Amino acid sequence: MAYSSVYVCVTVLFLSTLISSQLLQTCRIIRSTSDLPLLTSEGDIMLGALFSLHDTVPESPPSFTAEPHSTQCSGFNFRTFRWMQTMVFAIEEINRDKRLLANLTLGYQIYDSCSIPFHALRTALALMNGNEEGTGKPECRGRVPVVIGDGGSTLSIVVARFLGVFHVPQVSYFSSCACLSNKLEFPAFLRTMPSDFFQVDALAQLVQHFGWSWLGTFAGDDAYGRGGAHIFNDEVTKLGACIAFYEIIPKNHDQTEMSRIVKRIPESGTSVVLVFALEQDARALFWEALLQNLTGIQWLASEAWITAAVLSTPEFHSILQGSMGFAIRRADIPGLQPFLLRLHPSKYSQDPFVLQFWQEMFKCSLVTGNKSSSIRPPCNGSEVLANTGNIYSDVSQLRISYNVYKAVYAIAHALDSMLHCEPGNGPFAGGLCPNSSSIQPWQLLNYLKHIHFTNDFGEETKFDVNGDPVAMYDLLNWQLIGNGEVRYTTVGRFDETMQPKLVIEEQNIIWNGNQRQVPISVCSTSCPPGTRKSTRPNFPLCCFDCIVCAAGEVSNQTDALECETCLPEFWSNTRRDTCIPKLVEFLSYDDTMGITLLAVALLGSCFTLAVALIFALKRHTPLVRANNSELSFLILSSLWLCFLCALAFIGQPTSWSCGLRHSVFGIAFSLCLSCILGKTMVVLMAFRATLPGTNVMKWFGPLQQRSIIFLCTTVQVVICCTWLSLAPPVPRKLMTRETARIILLCDVGSPLAYSLVLGYIGLLAAVCFLLAFFARKLPDNFNEAKFITFSMLIFCAVWIAFVPTYVSSPGKYTVAVEIFAILASSFGLLICIFTPKCYIILLKPEKNTRRYLMSKSNSEMKY
Repeated sequence: MAYSSVYVCVTVLFLSTLISSQLLQTCRIIRSTSDLPLLTSEGDIMLGALFSLHDTVPESPPSFTAEPHSTQCSGFNFRTFRWMQTMVFAIEEINRDKRLLANLTLGYQIYDSCSIPFHALRTALALMNGNEEGTGKPECRGRVPVVIGDGGSTLSIVVARFLGVFHVPQVSYFSSCACLSNKLEFPAFLRTMPSDFFQVDALAQLVQHFGWSWLGTFAGDDAYGRGGAHIFNDEVTKLGACIAFYEIIPKNHDQTEMSRIVKRIPESGTSVVLVFALEQDARALFWEALLQNLTGIQWLASEAWITAAVLSTPEFHSILQGSMGFAIRRADIPGLQPFLLRLHPSKYSQDPFVLQFWQEMFKCSLVTGNKSSSIRPPCNGSEVLANTGNIYSDVSQLRISYNVYKAVYAIAHALDSMLHCEPGNGPFAGGLCPNSSSIQPWQLLNYLKHIHFTNDFGEETKFDVNGDPVAMYDLLNWQLIGNGEVRYTTVGRFDETMQPKLVIEEQNIIWNGNQRQVPISVCSTSCPPGTRKSTRPNFPLCCFDCIVCAAGEVSNQTDALECETCLPEFWSNTRRDTCIPKLVEFLSYDDTMGITLLAVALLGSCFTLAVALIFALKRHTPLVRANNSELSFLILSSLWLCFLCALAFIGQPTSWSCGLRHSVFGIAFSLCLSCILGKTMVVLMAFRATLPGTNVMKWFGPLQQRSIIFLCTTVQVVICCTWLSLAPPVPRKLMTRETARIILLCDVGSPLAYSLVLGYIGLLAAVCFLLAFFARKLPDNFNEAKFITFSMLIFCAVWIAFVPTYVSSPGKYTVAVEIFAILASSFGLLICIFTPKCYIILLKPEKNTRRYLMSKSNSEMKY
């Protein structure tokens, strides 16, 4: 229905007419409202009221060229009729009260706005049509100084714009649209119904309390539904939730469209859905949900339908049981139920609404003359209103009725304050008081804005600067009782003046499906500690994947956005939720590799001692004496130190072990190579000295040999001492964020010094190799240089291969490579130099003679 366009046209036409009338200073009575049903009662002060007694009206767009035809509304609403009777009850109660408005009575004019904006505007025009037809008086003055109503927000918006032009106060009992708090647009609007802003605040806190982050929203196609749903979507989005879908319920309840929007629920995967709509729109939605057999949804209700009897009927129990929503505070109004049950067509034959009410209540027709008003059976007069179980007579949930009651009393107190105004203390300029004999709407509006009283129920009644009351709600839960009826159980409260605002009795809630456990409604389940959220492309923020934190990163909270990197000394545990100290890694005696290298080093040292023992036992034999036993023992001692220095590389590095391992290693190898160098030079020079005219052996006697060894070794000692003094090797923790271990190693301190130590050893080895190479063709019996050449080849090959392997080896394997190089080169020297000699001493003793050694022709001996 094109209500909005009709409303715009009517408003524009009205304003144009108003401006023209002001310019011409004339007034014409509007005569097109006489066909509207009217309930009236005379009084000294007349109150106007609008109630949507009917839900629908046949659409007949006005042409604006002729007077509209008589309107026939349909769909009688018993709940709204109770609201109307509550207003009458309150007025009669006030008229009986001698304390309030003494000597004055209140009257009323009540129209049915039929839930249609255009019709509501017509009824508002009727209330402002203050001059009866035919009087001929040109003055237009509204007969009512105040209007109570309307119910729906869309209707109130239309009426409020119209009444605001005349500054006629309007007090609504059911319009909750937050837009009506705008005093620039609606200056004369007040209400006893809290603004949707507070209802939405309560709903958003409810959503946050239960951790729902994936919600669906349905809104009625009116100001109430669209405005409330829009605010709700914004509020829950600020709290981190996401809207799975947002759909509008069409006013014409088109079957195709209703089917489409209901299908959005299972497609979205949400299990919590808010319906922010009037009860007739909500009913159409739930009827379609029934047709699609949609169950398992936790429905959140707006205030408009949370206590609607039309939805608590048995056919809806399967889907709406457990529904929750906020309703305004209820009250028990004494004497109201008997007042409601007093009605009877015979007593109120002139009341157009009572006749319709009676026919709809008992599904019969009242006979007028000889014709029946409908095809229904005639009413027989035995109908008893008290015997019905209709929502009209149900006073257990007086919420909107209580709002109507408060609205009437608010107006009465404002009028009473006007009548008791003391001259000189009035609210107007100069302390003036209003003229009590002629109530002006704008004056009454001023008093209404400032009322503040406590009613008989102990509740304060006042309006804030926006014309809104204090927001207080009950949180209701639909629970089925034993007889199959719905009970609106209060399971919490919301009060904007209290802290905390929302209090929930969670243990009393029964959820949809008769469950006690809170339903879960999330697009993605929460990411546990040890993971982080990763949003999905083209999805809302609430839809995400849980990514396990990378190694070395942790998250110790649920739904972490990022993983935190552990400090360098720490590493993530297997669950990635805690940083634990990293394992310290070094080549220890407990490792298989450490044990193996230790065994090899000890084996090498034992072999060295065994060779030394053989040489000691056979020290008087020609072979040992011919090979300079002093140098041989010195070489063996240095090799023994080389094997033992490997042990310093195993175990946890300390300050002394780091300094010891490199210095002992450098000095021991330098001593060994110096001895070999001296021995090679002696062998080479000995054969050179046999040439005629040479006298070089005097420079290579025992003293000179010792000097060469001492000097060559001293150079390395100086390098090592300088190294240990200036930049000694120290333990260092090698911590990288990419590994779960701390590598404990010895930092060389000075790379230059370490390079000098290795370089000097390499220099000695190269000189030994060259000298031995030159002596390789000496007579076989004396050609020890061949074995030295082989040993130097092995030594150089090992240490040349050591450099790239050392650089590329990780962690403790670096140390293992260094130990392997030491052991391999030591074994090479031991085997190549001393194995041939031991072979002859132990297995070929016949060759261990002076005669054999002096032989020039025997080529068998090779040592």
